[in-house]
Amino acid sequence: MGSTVLSLRIDSELLDRLKSHAAKRGMSVQDYVVRTLIREDFDERFKTAVEETQKFYGEGGAPGPEGARDPDHVRPSAGIA
Repeated sequence: MGSTVLSLRIDSELLDRLKSHAAKRGMSVQDYVVRTLIREDFDERFKTAVEETQKFYGEGGAPGPEGARDPDHVRPSAGIA
């Protein structure tokens, strides 16, 4: 995997906050920003995957015999807020 340069212009207050957050974690600002972007991207992709799974199975879960819900079926979103 290669890397590319991304240049950002941000105000000094935001940079100070980023420096503070990064320092608390013993990281550089660059590493902190990259990890935040990666985490945000993962969260978004995971949410999309859950939504697609719910569309596939339907909101009520997989139907059991005679259209009743299977009590042993675990919904893909169980425990996800």
